[in-house]
Amino acid sequence: MAQVRTMKTAAEQALASAFAAAKPKLPGKGAVAALREDAFRRFDANGLPHRRVEEWKYTDLRAWLREAQPLAAPPDAKAKAAAKDSATLFDGIPAQILVFVDGAFVPELSDLSPQSGVTIGSLGDALAQGDVAVTAHVGQVVENKDPALALNTAMMADGAVIRVAEGAKPEKPIHLIFKATQSAAVFTRSLLILGKGATLTLFESHDSAAAQVNAAFDIVLGDEARLDHIKTTRARNLHVSSLMAAVGTRATFNSFAFTPEGALVRNQSFIRFNGKDTQAAIGGATLLKGKEHVDSTLVIEHLAPGCTSRERFRAVLDGESRSVFQGKIIVAPEAQQTDARMVSNALLLSDEAEADNKPELEIFADDVQCGHGATAGALDKDLLFYLRARGITEREAQALLIQAFIGDSIETVGHEGARDAINAAAAQWLAGRG
Repeated sequence: MAQVRTMKTAAEQALASAFAAAKPKLPGKGAVAALREDAFRRFDANGLPHRRVEEWKYTDLRAWLREAQPLAAPPDAKAKAAAKDSATLFDGIPAQILVFVDGAFVPELSDLSPQSGVTIGSLGDALAQGDVAVTAHVGQVVENKDPALALNTAMMADGAVIRVAEGAKPEKPIHLIFKATQSAAVFTRSLLILGKGATLTLFESHDSAAAQVNAAFDIVLGDEARLDHIKTTRARNLHVSSLMAAVGTRATFNSFAFTPEGALVRNQSFIRFNGKDTQAAIGGATLLKGKEHVDSTLVIEHLAPGCTSRERFRAVLDGESRSVFQGKIIVAPEAQQTDARMVSNALLLSDEAEADNKPELEIFADDVQCGHGATAGALDKDLLFYLRARGITEREAQALLIQAFIGDSIETVGHEGARDAINAAAAQWLAGRG
């Protein structure tokens, strides 16, 4: 009988060679090394995700990634200087800043001053030292077989480790800045452990030029804890990001992703409500032009009773750009009295733009209130006529309607400074339209 073998692409072969060469140098021994090996075996068995993989049907990574770049080298003085001089959306907001350049923590660019109840550090150092609190959570927060996440688990080298003690309420937000300066592959992994009753505002800024970025974040929210998480992404090559969150009882989890630029960006979130009476608001705003492609994929598991979640995503598309929204809400049999609502709206500014929306509900409980909706359309001609009739130019009228459309999503951001910064960035994007 003839044996059928899957042909590996050049990128998949390069990734296998890179892992074989890098694994003796990657931080962590014993269980961590075994975790890496198992993750890469899973990735290697399936390869890069492609359009025949249901969860990736709209974002064919195998077709897009023709060549895998070499792993990033440690940042030199020039790379650090470039990172120091680059701006982020949240520069005007007082925050404790942790800087990562080309995947490596850079203490001299970071703010290491202590905040009460907060411990910060490098994931690379924690793995190398066998930190039990870290190794018990990395790759263990939410079980997932996603191939991009498996590749990150195999290759992860550095990232942030943030621990907030029970009941602590840091005065300043923490701002993680990830800057990629090389034409190289960057794999970062971060971990946040939020103790019972603790509160934190977390900013996450990603800026990459020619790099291929695969980032992941494990988040553990204790009972009655609150996290407000705001992520911005500017990527002129590839950026794949995975967020895994396990949320406790009577906790509050708010997460918002803003993408004003992305050659190919996929933000995927896997969120599990383990405790009852959790409140969550998950949202995003995307502004696209040219041939940019942004994929927002979301899986929320309601595993306990009385939880409420709201998911709202909006995308504005110009040129030949493409937005993807895939949202799935799963309600377990024991998750009675779940209240979950999900909506995705796309505004198409050209005939060549494309929006793909795929909302799903899997409900195994009977006492629930769940719903989803998705729309895609052009600017309202009646509203445009109304504004034009009052002396407003067509360009200004379009800008007003687009700002109102995207602003409705941005208004869900709880932090006033972050909300103002995102609105300003959206206005700047509109001003730059051709």
